[in-house]
Amino acid sequence: MSYQTTAVQGLSTPDLLAMLVGQGADAFSQTPLSVLFGMRADCKTSHVCEEQPQYAPIAILSAAKELVKRALSEEMSQNAINLSSPQAVKDYLKLLLGGRQQEVFVVLFLDTQHRLIASEEMFHGTLTQTSVYPREVVKRALMHNAAAVLLAHNHPSGMIEPSQADRLLTDALKQALALVDVRVLDHFIVGDESALSFAEKGLI
Repeated sequence: MSYQTTAVQGLSTPDLLAMLVGQGADAFSQTPLSVLFGMRADCKTSHVCEEQPQYAPIAILSAAKELVKRALSEEMSQNAINLSSPQAVKDYLKLLLGGRQQEVFVVLFLDTQHRLIASEEMFHGTLTQTSVYPREVVKRALMHNAAAVLLAHNHPSGMIEPSQADRLLTDALKQALALVDVRVLDHFIVGDESALSFAEKGLI
């Protein structure tokens, strides 16, 4: 680890924010990072996220979040996803789905080496539910020539415990995808600040 990296890790959160946005960091000092980076509250409901010019601090923070998300996606595309400890997937999904005010169902399509081919937001719903169509997931898996998939959706309520409907949906997708030799490796539920893995809980 370089001295420069160590030095950055030793900085306080306000100091790190100041490196990104300059003097504008003072306005964000009391706001949780999970809110700033859109992982917990919708931007429109946060007092720090009012409409601002393109290069205002919130735009810079959004750009930083997008870069981290792309870096995680790049890592998963170039290297096999560690299914026994899928922290990179959880981090990616928290950035992608955290803070959404409606349910969003995402499918990560993987190759035979469990590297990411594509990530797609396939279905959007309401505050409490979304309709998922296995036929459409199968079609996209075939289009990507995927060997396996990871499923994910968010719970705007913040709770990450799977419902009975979540379990039934997982089983239905497993059966549909198995017909075309595509494996469902895991299903993630994203809440306020955490994500649950069906595989880690022995539910898949």
